[in-house]
Amino acid sequence: MSLLQTRPALPSDDKRWKLVNATMRRTGYADHSLIEALHSVQESFGFLDETAMRFVAGSLDLPLSKVYGVATFYHLFQLKPKGRHACVVCTGTACYIKGAGALLGAIEERYGVKPGETTEDDELSVLTARCVGACGLASAAVVDGQLMGKLTPEKLMERLELETAK
Repeated sequence: MSLLQTRPALPSDDKRWKLVNATMRRTGYADHSLIEALHSVQESFGFLDETAMRFVAGSLDLPLSKVYGVATFYHLFQLKPKGRHACVVCTGTACYIKGAGALLGAIEERYGVKPGETTEDDELSVLTARCVGACGLASAAVVDGQLMGKLTPEKLMERLELETAK
């Protein structure tokens, strides 16, 4: 006698859920395809929310705690929507010594967000990186994909103001 597992219904009519489900179906809903399923959700929706993690857990017959554990372990998974603009502050040794803390402090003071957070208006996401590979330009940050070096809090705020005004 075989027991057929009942798969959860798609969370909504959004066609992106069909793409996510197709990814899991292609691997036979195997538990080892968890990371691939989470990638599919993130590619489709931009981040992983509780609804998505519950759907993946139910579909792959995994405990929610395992799905959440994988989603929070790997830094490439986002649990919140990203802002229109992104600022990644390098916190490597050279940048830290040359003022990365002051850059983060200025961002928090001006925008009210800490690393890993997005402003309430979804304009700016603030992240940190252990190294952006520009130690000679310390302190450095990447704003919307463009490297900026030898930053002071004033220079960074000027650039962020310019970007978020667009």
